[in-house]
Amino acid sequence: MQQPNRLQTWIEQGNVHISQLFFQFYKELKIKDEEAMLLVHIHAFQQQGNHFPTPDEIGARMMTSQLNVTTMLQKLMQQGYLAIDQETEDDVLIERISLQPLWDRLLDCIYKEQNHEKENSQKEMEGEIFQLFEQEFGRFLSPMEIETISMWMDQDGHTPAIIRMALKEAVISQKISLRYVDRILFEWKKKNIKTKTEVTKHATSFREKNIRIQPAGNSAKKVQFYNWLEDRN
Repeated sequence: MQQPNRLQTWIEQGNVHISQLFFQFYKELKIKDEEAMLLVHIHAFQQQGNHFPTPDEIGARMMTSQLNVTTMLQKLMQQGYLAIDQETEDDVLIERISLQPLWDRLLDCIYKEQNHEKENSQKEMEGEIFQLFEQEFGRFLSPMEIETISMWMDQDGHTPAIIRMALKEAVISQKISLRYVDRILFEWKKKNIKTKTEVTKHATSFREKNIRIQPAGNSAKKVQFYNWLEDRN
């Protein structure tokens, strides 16, 4: 999975703390504790300018043998957490241990967690929509009404925020019914209205063209009335 270069740059520049990310997600990556310590030591060596520490050098910092270090290095490379990069400097071939595959896997974990949180937030907002309709209707929704609202989100692609605003329009117009809300959503989709700003702009424009004046006996107060069922603009 290719991630934005900006996040990789943050890691390389030290703006993202490797230790925090690594210790948060290495268990999820199924990296064992001893292997995790090995990776930490490799990163420490590289921070000190040694980009290809030998198994002997790493083993000297760990309570394990050079042979075990070699075995773990081979395993981590096979699992795609390490790689060997080669480059030429002054006609001399230089090899480096690259931790970039590990950084990429950590970034995958971050995106996975963010997407999971986003999905949970979306489900929570969707649940609140049903509660909001029951609150305005003053009763529990029927199975068919629940299916209709679900279709607005799943099939028609309306967000909970837009459905909430459509219900608000129905309440303002004193026409609280799923049929009326469905008509509002249909009109918005037909006119490619998808944001709160676009809804406000369109509703204001419509009301300015459809103002009813109360009889002269009453105070000269304008009443805004927005009948979406008769919207033919």
